[in-house]
Order: sequence, then C-alpha cells, then structure tokens
Amino acid sequence: MNPAATINVKILSLGTPERYALRRLVMAAQNELKAQLPDLDVRIAEVRDSSEIGKYALVLVLPTLVINERVVCSGQFPTKGAVVAWLRKALG
Repeated sequence: MNPAATINVKILSLGTPERYALRRLVMAAQNELKAQLPDLDVRIAEVRDSSEIGKYALVLVLPTLVINERVVCSGQFPTKGAVVAWLRKALG
C-alpha cells in the first residue's frame, strides 16, 4: 500500500441521520487504518441532492457509499470491517 495516499469517499442519502451514521462508520474505519498508514487522507463528502444521488444509486433515503467514484454499498449500512476492506482495496 502507498504510505501517503488519498481516498475520496462520498456518502449519499437524503436522510441526515443516515449520512451521519455512515460518516461515523467511515471515520472509525479510517482511524483503524491510520494506525498502519499515518499519512492516509480520507476525504469525506456528503451528498444530499437527489439528482446527484440518482447518478450513483436508485435508493435516495438509505445510504450509498462511493469510494473513489465506485459504488461499494447501497441501500444498507455496512459493517466497519467491510468499510476497512473497501478502503484498503481503494489504496491498491
């Protein structure tokens, strides 16, 4: 894995609680990876606009997680372990 890497994450949902819960999950996964990769930069953006969400997913209320422009999860809350695995995969 690259010791200094940036991962772009988008959290898409019309619902604020859903975005908040998924943001906390992504941040927990990021913190776990930072123990091994202190220079890891995970940039998290929240998308609230229905037309923008529609570009990635059919489900607007339940969260969709996009990592480096790839939809990894839609319509459900993933586990922290799954998010860690997706972030690792995004590093190459």
